[in-house]
Order: sequence, then structure tokens, then C-alpha cells
Amino acid sequence: MKESAVPAARDKIAASFPSSSLILRGSLLRRRIRHRSGCSTCATGKGHLVWVLTVSYPGGRTKQSSLRPEQKPMVQQWLRNYRKLKAALERICELNHHILRPQKKKS
Repeated sequence: MKESAVPAARDKIAASFPSSSLILRGSLLRRRIRHRSGCSTCATGKGHLVWVLTVSYPGGRTKQSSLRPEQKPMVQQWLRNYRKLKAALERICELNHHILRPQKKKS
């Protein structure tokens, strides 16, 4: 790619960014939880299937948040937006690296 085309390519990628307020980092997991006492379903050993958002932090810490069923589609979209934004940022960084590479001189 010619160096003169890089700014336009960066602008095109940046224009495709999802809203930065609608992103979420983490993983969506389906888990089975069991109440300790007082639940007839859990007493039979079946438990309850729930959706959980898991987020990892530096130092090996993780945080898990149980989600209500109606939150699942929104969380899925926010996770997709995060992945799209991250991929777009990587593409922009590659274009910027292209600008910084030494240019071959014409003979």
C-alpha cells in the first residue's frame, strides 16, 4: 500500500467503529448453579442453568457476574462490539507501522 493511501484507509476503519459506550470485555459462559438449601430443583441435583459474564484481570483474578436471561442478547452484542473494535484497532496499528517503515528510495 502506498504511504499516501494509509490515512484514508485508517479513516475508513475508524468510521466503522461501534459506539465506544456499547462495548464489554469478557466471556459469556453457561453454568449450572445449585442452591445450598430450600430449593426443590437443586435438591434433586438438577440445579439451574444461568448465563455468566466472566472477566479476567491482571494477576490471575477473575470476576463472574450472573446475568438475567433478558440481558444475554445485549451482552452478546456488546462482546461482539468489543471484538470488532479490537480488530479495527489492530488494523489501524498495522497501517501506522507501514508509515513508520523505511521507504525504498527510487533509483
